[in-house]
Amino acid sequence: MKKRKLKSFVIPSIVSLIAIATLVTGVVLTSNSSMKETDEPATYVSNIITSNDIAVMDDDVKIINPYTDASVTLAKTFYDYKADAKSQEGSLIFHDNTYMQNSGVDFVSENVFDIIAVLNGEVIDVKDDEVLGKIVEVKHENDYITIYQSLSETTVKKGDKVSQGQVIGKSGTNELDKEIGNHLHFEFYINGQVVDPMLYLNKELNTKTE
Repeated sequence: MKKRKLKSFVIPSIVSLIAIATLVTGVVLTSNSSMKETDEPATYVSNIITSNDIAVMDDDVKIINPYTDASVTLAKTFYDYKADAKSQEGSLIFHDNTYMQNSGVDFVSENVFDIIAVLNGEVIDVKDDEVLGKIVEVKHENDYITIYQSLSETTVKKGDKVSQGQVIGKSGTNELDKEIGNHLHFEFYINGQVVDPMLYLNKELNTKTE
């Protein structure tokens, strides 16, 4: 049997095809290699961006006062362990023959005034306490919780979403601070720790406080 021979003009064409095929194969392999190198980081970044596990507010959000009435004044301050003796004395509560340290601040006015949410959040509790009066607790992003006590009435219920500035109740009186009269007792918690509200009210979230 005769061996088949390739004609001379066919050989250059085959060589060209082989060269092209080799070049295409190299490009594909390089592309696949690059994709493999970036697959994991791309997925990782995407997961972080779309994750709902950690929700935070923008740094430029300003925490507002829990009231809008211009007649409201500060009657009793937060008890600070680092403050001088005179300041601490003004932050004590005397009830049932016992002195207690004030865990918030008390805002007063001769007239009943609207109580508003200082930030967007969700109402996590509404209750009526014999000593503290009506209470509203609101959870915000960034692990903030605000508590509004001594209310005469409430306008929200547990599970409600509230917007910053929304009215959630009205000021009133309670048995614990009855000598103050009509007022709001306001507390501020961060990561479960009570802090002086005056360090955060009317400040942006990115403001550093001591």
